[in-house]
Amino acid sequence: MTQHTNTPQLKVRTAQPHLEARLQQQGLHPLLARLMAARGAVKPEEVQTRLQDLLNPLDMKGMAEAAEILADALEAGARIVVIGDYDCDGATATAVAVRGLRMLLAALGADEAACRYHIDFLVPNRFDYGYGLSPQIVRLAAEQFEPDLLVTVDNGIASVDGVREANDLGIGVLVTDHHLPGDTLPEALAIVNPNQPGCGFESKSIAGVGVMFYTLLATRAVLRDRGAFDAQSQPKIDQLLDLVALGTVADVVKLDANNRRLVAHGLKRIRQAQAQPGLLALFNEAGRDHRKAVATDLGFSIGPRLNAAGRLSDMTIGIRTLITDDAAEASQLAAQLGQMNEERKRIEESMKRDALADIEAFVSSDNPAAGVVVAHDSWHQGVIGILASRIKEKLYRPTIALAPGDAGQWKGSGRSVPGVHLRDVLDLVSKRLPEGAMPKFGGHAMAAGLTLDGQYLEQFKLAFAQAVLDLSDPSALTQTVETDGSIPADYIVGQAADLLETQVWGQGFPPPLFHDEFEVLEHRLLKNAHSKFTLRRDGKTFTALRWRSVEPLPHKVRIAYRFERDTFQGGEAVQLIVEHVL
Repeated sequence: MTQHTNTPQLKVRTAQPHLEARLQQQGLHPLLARLMAARGAVKPEEVQTRLQDLLNPLDMKGMAEAAEILADALEAGARIVVIGDYDCDGATATAVAVRGLRMLLAALGADEAACRYHIDFLVPNRFDYGYGLSPQIVRLAAEQFEPDLLVTVDNGIASVDGVREANDLGIGVLVTDHHLPGDTLPEALAIVNPNQPGCGFESKSIAGVGVMFYTLLATRAVLRDRGAFDAQSQPKIDQLLDLVALGTVADVVKLDANNRRLVAHGLKRIRQAQAQPGLLALFNEAGRDHRKAVATDLGFSIGPRLNAAGRLSDMTIGIRTLITDDAAEASQLAAQLGQMNEERKRIEESMKRDALADIEAFVSSDNPAAGVVVAHDSWHQGVIGILASRIKEKLYRPTIALAPGDAGQWKGSGRSVPGVHLRDVLDLVSKRLPEGAMPKFGGHAMAAGLTLDGQYLEQFKLAFAQAVLDLSDPSALTQTVETDGSIPADYIVGQAADLLETQVWGQGFPPPLFHDEFEVLEHRLLKNAHSKFTLRRDGKTFTALRWRSVEPLPHKVRIAYRFERDTFQGGEAVQLIVEHVL
């Protein structure tokens, strides 16, 4: 099979010299000042990530009303049920809500049994109920808990029918969410969502778990003003920042200044072993050292283990892992999540092998399609999102993966590339296909989901590729690798690697990536799946790793790379990680 290649274009981030100089004057290392300025950080608080610089909760529309509602409910001994979501953001948001509300209730004098009774949670199973506060979930909550108040986390802004059902049953609903609203808002008691119309909260990228954390801060302030406790005796809501960090990183929201503050302090708690027992157990199960925790651990090691529960079974086990205070139970649950994650990997590998046949025409074509659709009748609905992401990364094309649903329908999940708004593409496709061909679709620019009538599968494939062409510039289908330029060889040392690890990098605030030309001295294979190179530049030699590639490199090569401490070698040794060959 001829390998389709989409040679990436190189783009170098630049920093305005006066901004870089200003940061250096504030005491930043020259390398860090250059990197920060290139990412738009120009103020000391954007770099220092101090907790006191967090944005004010009351800047969020609906927050004052929501805090009063929750304070009233807690003081009245109401039964509150948190309605979560089955991804990592939803799981951590649920755990933050349950833990935080129980902390506040305990501060009002309730014992442990009362806290467990009055504050509980329910999370939809994606296969039985789908996403969000549906009427079915409302009825299930009413039967199981007889609640006075439902609190949605990481969902609810689109649950117009579900909120109406709750209102009809005499159950109040408080919506906390961060997703984009539709044309109609639900008739809830209050809505807290920075992306709702008229909200002036500066951080529009806050995750669902962050919105719930902020809601707890505001509720605590109301109870403090009512005399329930003072500033010294109040519950320490910041103890939940480890969960906030996990959900924020795993949901791949933009790490703006406010999100970096939340993540930085969550990571600090993890490193100091002040995290929830379940999160520490997940670090142990993943073979990661919590004392050296970084954002990538949360995104690539811990988050997938939680997500595996929601993809393959029920996220309840993931939430139980995060809310238990029993270390032994936490370890047992974390081990179960690890087993689920291994099963998810096996399913994903099998699906990837199936997908190779579907994309053979694409990878061997000199003029490949603008969009890719893959479908197999044996695929697992819970894993198609990951599969779409893997194919998108391989081919650099917007991709939809489809698995069989009910009654002759397909369930689809899609991932896109910058410059191609996936939800808009699906909207155009739905208009071009016969009425009823796509009963449901939704999402945002980079990810979306849909339901498709099976008889229109072939039409959908053609319509999807055409809609991508019609709604995007052709340049969007050429990958751009953005780097921080060249770095002196003398800078590539252990101390510099440590310096870079002091910052929170991620979505919208990308980790440092450099590019330079090296001489290749040696190439060895690792487990017949990866490559290890010895490279030389400016008289210095470096060990370099290239994951998931066994191809040799030319004698002289220009690469985009990052560097980190080589924990195997110890001392000041570092290793380069080859991200792209340019």
